Amino acid sequence: MSRRLLLPVLACLLALGASSADALRVPGAPRCTVFPKSNPWNRRVDKLPVARNSAAIISSIGVSTGLHADFGSGLWEGSPIGIPFDVVTRKTSRTRVGFEYGDESDHVRYPIPKRVHIEGGSDHHALLLDRDACRLYELGGLEKRGSGWHAWAGAMWSLRSNRVRPAGWTSADAAGLPIFPGLARYDEVRRGVIDHALRFTVERTRRSYLYPARHFASSLPT
Repeated sequence: MSRRLLLPVLACLLALGASSADALRVPGAPRCTVFPKSNPWNRRVDKLPVARNSAAIISSIGVSTGLHADFGSGLWEGSPIGIPFDVVTRKTSRTRVGFEYGDESDHVRYPIPKRVHIEGGSDHHALLLDRDACRLYELGGLEKRGSGWHAWAGAMWSLRSNRVRPAGWTSADAAGLPIFPGLARYDEVRRGVIDHALRFTVERTRRSYLYPARHFASSLPT
């Protein structure tokens, strides 16, 4: 699993703009919202107090250290960037996946299409959005092994619910969070409004997590 960890979203980024029903929906899945409006991913944080240890956290990350933003998908100077996603339906074939972290993965059948889009680079994320059931399936380190599939970890969320993973559980993201809601998507950029938190990763993180995160992957002693 990647050692990079998503920082607590609400402590780091503003959800830009005002929430609206249209802004929460996904092209190709018009009946589905990306979690309810009350979900932490969609709530404004610009008027919340700054954490007392904010400066210490930023200093530990590195004030002059760049952030790795996994926005959208495509190529930059010939190299794959970002994380793609696939919209699937109830008719998409379901398959079992073997996991490295099986005790913290959701053992369900995953709707992996024949031409599934997998993130380039080393993390090999696959994000699958079922537009009929409004469920999000995410896999990290996905690869074909023989006639089957294997991944580091896999998780499933209902896009109509605020339910989070059990405390201490990872997901396709080392923070135990969904990846999809933190992407900057083309439809949002075209509309000119991004009204949710954005996902980024850093090299140095602490051995703790802040709700709605459920897991940490730090190698620091404290």
